[in-house]
Amino acid sequence: MKRCTRCSSTALLAALCMTVPMSGHAQAQPSTLTIDAGAARAKSSPTLYGLMTEEINYSYDGGLYGELLRNRTFRSSWSGVEHWTLSQQGDARASMTPDQATGPSAALPTSVKLSVASVSPGAGNAAGIANEGYWGIAVRPHTTYQASFYAKAAKPGSTVTVALVSDDTGKAVAEQTVPGVGSDWQKYSTTLQTGELVTSERYHFVLSVAEPGTYWFGLASLFPPTYKGRVGGNRIDLMEKLAAMHPTFLRMPGGNYLEGDHIAERFDWKKTIGPMVDRPTHQGPWSYRSSDGMGLLEFLEWCEDLGIQPVLAVYGGYSLQQEHVEPGAALAPYVQDALDEIEYVTGAATTRWGAERAKDGHPKPFTVHYVEVGNEDNFDKSGSYDKRYAQFYDAIKAQYPLLSIIATTAVKGHAMDVVDDHYYKTAQEFFDDVHHYDKTDRDGTKIFVGEWATREGLPTPNFGAALGDAAWMTGMERNSDVIVLSSYAPLFTNINPGGLQWDTDLIGYDAMRSYGSPSYYAQVLFAQHHGDEILQSAFADGAEPLRVFQSVTRDSRSGTLYLKLVNANTTAQSVHLDLHGAKQVGTTGHMYMLSAPSTAATNTITEPTRIVPAEHDVQGLGASFELVLSPLSINVLEVPSSR
Repeated sequence: MKRCTRCSSTALLAALCMTVPMSGHAQAQPSTLTIDAGAARAKSSPTLYGLMTEEINYSYDGGLYGELLRNRTFRSSWSGVEHWTLSQQGDARASMTPDQATGPSAALPTSVKLSVASVSPGAGNAAGIANEGYWGIAVRPHTTYQASFYAKAAKPGSTVTVALVSDDTGKAVAEQTVPGVGSDWQKYSTTLQTGELVTSERYHFVLSVAEPGTYWFGLASLFPPTYKGRVGGNRIDLMEKLAAMHPTFLRMPGGNYLEGDHIAERFDWKKTIGPMVDRPTHQGPWSYRSSDGMGLLEFLEWCEDLGIQPVLAVYGGYSLQQEHVEPGAALAPYVQDALDEIEYVTGAATTRWGAERAKDGHPKPFTVHYVEVGNEDNFDKSGSYDKRYAQFYDAIKAQYPLLSIIATTAVKGHAMDVVDDHYYKTAQEFFDDVHHYDKTDRDGTKIFVGEWATREGLPTPNFGAALGDAAWMTGMERNSDVIVLSSYAPLFTNINPGGLQWDTDLIGYDAMRSYGSPSYYAQVLFAQHHGDEILQSAFADGAEPLRVFQSVTRDSRSGTLYLKLVNANTTAQSVHLDLHGAKQVGTTGHMYMLSAPSTAATNTITEPTRIVPAEHDVQGLGASFELVLSPLSINVLEVPSSR
């Protein structure tokens, strides 16, 4: 964010330093916002803003998870081995077929069989298999890629060439030879180093041979450089965007992906740990199959890389196609599975499942404070959740009494530490509902707003959605003594044709590029400027101006006040601010503003920074001062103070 200092001469934030021209005039009589800075009304939750994702819109495979090859396990369909094609170079003649009878492991029992009928010795003659990636493979100059594959050959000693090849020229831009492929399944690894080339996603991956014979390939992989250099880790640009959001937690594995359409298609965490070759993959609920490269440990390492805590969701015995497990003896194995999962995450390396985690490469336990039982169990028509939840709750509390247990819907007849509320609304619906939690019982069950979003814009939110989101966030901030956690959903979408199953999504990307939506930048502003104390703030005489929304928090260590003011009107709005109870209020503050010329305005993959925050200094502040809010704007003002 570029700092601007041109408007240091006035306390009125008129058009001088705003990113869009004023399209109207402020009302004649400004509304008065009164702020009690003498004493905090309540402590704000330190974990208010977090992340929620699931395998939807190619969020992991083809998105955050760094793997560049699509269908790396060579699963076949009626059309052949999806996303793999035969490569014949020069005079080579060959065929490729799925082999259902042999694979690199019991978990991955199938492979692709390459039969090379003829190929003459000499440069340019080879036969192989090519992978198209997720709508292309992003290749950059002077970059090292980690490649691996499982293979065996009818004739031991064969050599396989691994290459990145340009779609446009058909020439390899990086290649390595792997000699000595044997007659039994074995993993082979190499690196591909690019030189000077055109940065593009118009590349594909090729495994080829230059000798006649029969070859089998399984579980191929290609990774670019990853965030913090983690082996098998995450895409750098997307992780950087998440880090900028200053999240405090990750709800994992998230949403419908936890449940699956059927019980057999749930997120079965024990099948997602250990070596990739031992992970069988599974069908997800959003129309495509998950590679399970983003397994339980990878989720936890994602948290570790961002310095945030996991909110662990365990399968609660209900799947989306109205399949459920009856409470009692039938549910007991699923409850034990949840206890095993918690031990894998939090247990010492001397425990049974902690030892498994250590074997997987992470001896140190992870810290967990919240465990959620299921997801959106209000949709379970059997009405079994009350008893299923109670069975999980009692078993988990018996072994882990300090854990807070989250219910996915209100439960009768049993304690709830936290309940998970979900909201998908229009901007106007959020404007109308900003006081939803104002009168919530402060001594009752705490709230997790686990999924919420203003659904306007495609594939990512427009500025109208950002206004709805920001208005809703002011309500959550004012009530962040009751709302202990919140997370926007969905977080990601691949913007290529076929990549979208649900709109509207916070961050968009293709194989090469990514961008944050206006709603993303609203999230960044709110999370980066959030105090640990909630101050009492209200418009005088209850005369809340139409479509103007506010919240005020304070950093108890520095004394800085964070004033959030959202103007969803197409005309400027004047707000007079009266601060009571502060010993001293600084005369110079700092303003961050996100604005747009219309609610339809948005960011795109080709114009990723059309709408981004602007910032500038503001002078003339004090115990009483006035602001003019630009039309269609989200404003965060930092006010230095002491009490």
